[in-house]
Amino acid sequence: MQYIENKTIDEIAVGDSAKLTRTLRHQDIELFAVLSGDVNPAHVDEEFAKADMFHKVIAHGMWGGALVSALLGTELPGPGTIYLNQSFSFRRPVGLGDTVTVRVTVKEVDRLKKRVRLDCECRNQADEAVIVGEAEVIAPTEKVRRPRALLPEVHLHERGLRYRQFVAATQGLQPIRTAVVHPCDEPSLGGALEAMRAGLIVPVLVGPKAKISAAAAALKASLDGLEIVDAPHSHAAADSAVAMAREARVEAVMKGALHTEEIMSAAVKADTGLRTERCMSHAFVFDVPHYPKPLVITDAAVNIYPTLTDKRDIIQNAIDLAHALGVGQPKVAILSAVETIDPKITSTLEAAALCKMAERGQISGGVLDGPLAFDNAISHEAAATKHIVSSVAGDADILVAPDLEAANMLAKQLIYLAGADSAGVILGARVPIILTSRADGELARLASCAIARLLVRHHTWGNYDQ
Repeated sequence: MQYIENKTIDEIAVGDSAKLTRTLRHQDIELFAVLSGDVNPAHVDEEFAKADMFHKVIAHGMWGGALVSALLGTELPGPGTIYLNQSFSFRRPVGLGDTVTVRVTVKEVDRLKKRVRLDCECRNQADEAVIVGEAEVIAPTEKVRRPRALLPEVHLHERGLRYRQFVAATQGLQPIRTAVVHPCDEPSLGGALEAMRAGLIVPVLVGPKAKISAAAAALKASLDGLEIVDAPHSHAAADSAVAMAREARVEAVMKGALHTEEIMSAAVKADTGLRTERCMSHAFVFDVPHYPKPLVITDAAVNIYPTLTDKRDIIQNAIDLAHALGVGQPKVAILSAVETIDPKITSTLEAAALCKMAERGQISGGVLDGPLAFDNAISHEAAATKHIVSSVAGDADILVAPDLEAANMLAKQLIYLAGADSAGVILGARVPIILTSRADGELARLASCAIARLLVRHHTWGNYDQ
């Protein structure tokens, strides 16, 4: 065990010194910004810092000043020190990757007042002065020796980063003409209008015209120039939107202020719906803190207890989605409670069968493995502990749940326990069906529209036999 031990006022002598060395990482900058509220773009915006000749760095000497304070509080004098004054001259900025050595040296001791004055200096890896100055402290009078505290592991997550990347990926693509079904409340209409302003969709508003106008008035938004298809109620609006998609008058359908079952009942009708040779399925695209890439979970909303054939389509739909999102060879983990085949657990048998189907070309475009327990699918460490040798284990792009119940619970756990953001879309229909939730924020709604836009403009969309 490591300990921190101070020097009392009686032990300190002129010339005593202590030092520490640190290398500036991007995480350090973000943590400093979070704690201090300092969001000066010269410090936290790398593009701004690079473009500005004066602020040609990302961080400044205040980080070095914090290291001086840490050194005084842990080394010299150490625990029990009371900081009184400091006077620093910031000579040079500190950039990412710079290594700074901080040294404090005792220059004056007043034992009567228990005060110590120290020279403070920070120098970079080129031995150039970053900070020069002095500090005055009250030194401790009692000896302290304590175990060194283990700092918690900190993971910084830039919320919505991957969704903004999806939106950015649509730049240069034509917006998709989208039937927005029953947008009769502020969230659903506002989300559609925001997606229009972002250049993602051209909305066609389908529903009771009076209610749509009332929602627009509540938002203080203009509907000038927008096409409105009057429908008396939500069921009629769903039927009208599906008919428009069948007739190729719109390229996508977006859920508004109605239940998912209403829009899906219209979409799955044999003669008038949006069926293809594929089973329709839902896919969540998650931005999960602690996971290094977007994570697709399927099927959490459509197929309650999918058959093996249904699962083949669910997986192929998800693979095609991953391709549209720029994943060339998505890794598909077929989940169960265990990673070994157990005849008493049907999902393990189906996972093995699906992997064999992929080997025989019945599922294409991705790498499949299963059965895999959830931890083995997303954690390299967990997979290694169980000696699982797999290119999918610990690095999955797509998680395929045994049934809707498991997928839905997993999705809600990621949202409410892990702080994940979710966007959703129905796949396997003639056009993407954008499913938004009343709880979705603006960015999640934009992400769902961006995903649909990428799907429509991707060259594989529409390859189903209809």
